[in-house]
Amino acid sequence: MSIFANFKLLPAIQKSLESLGFTTPTEIQEKIIPILLENPKQDVHAQAQTGTGKTLAFGIPLLHVIDPASKTVQALVVAPTRELVLQIYEALKDVSRQTGISIEPIYGGMSMERQIEGIRRGAQIIIGTPGRLNDHLRRKTLSLNDVKVLVLDEADIMLDMGFKEEVDKILTYTPHSRNIWLFSATVKAGIKGLITSHMHDVLTIRA
Repeated sequence: MSIFANFKLLPAIQKSLESLGFTTPTEIQEKIIPILLENPKQDVHAQAQTGTGKTLAFGIPLLHVIDPASKTVQALVVAPTRELVLQIYEALKDVSRQTGISIEPIYGGMSMERQIEGIRRGAQIIIGTPGRLNDHLRRKTLSLNDVKVLVLDEADIMLDMGFKEEVDKILTYTPHSRNIWLFSATVKAGIKGLITSHMHDVLTIRA
């Protein structure tokens, strides 16, 4: 059985996991974290249900992609609801506490000005809902030019909620060289469409 201490993690992240009481990874974490730490430039589709620990399955490798010295947005996580955005934000904030990495949540119903301030202060990871992210992109208050990894979480729910156009639009603002880590519970036609139109050499992992 593997433990987090066996993964090649940054000491600050290892320390945070220990202080949070995380010692043993869940199945999806065990399958995906070593792969993405080894090769963050891998496009992946992970099929996992809610509650299986997928936030840290992508969150831990995502933190390792960030260059703390560069104060630009280097990773974007898109999630279908405000509740999920906040959940991911809290989880990543806890694990990244000692890294100095700046994370900002962006969703509707919260002051645009506060979000713009957070982005300008040097947010390196943005977690947001499709609608509000597109608002910022249209207003040019958010630049995704330096994004290395784009995470689509609960992608099947996002498509069921009618966000396909918004997700496609967000993708047009990201560099061609970026990688996509796609997480969904099911593989519906829409998910297959996302994979074929936007991803390359996709590694599929199921838990």
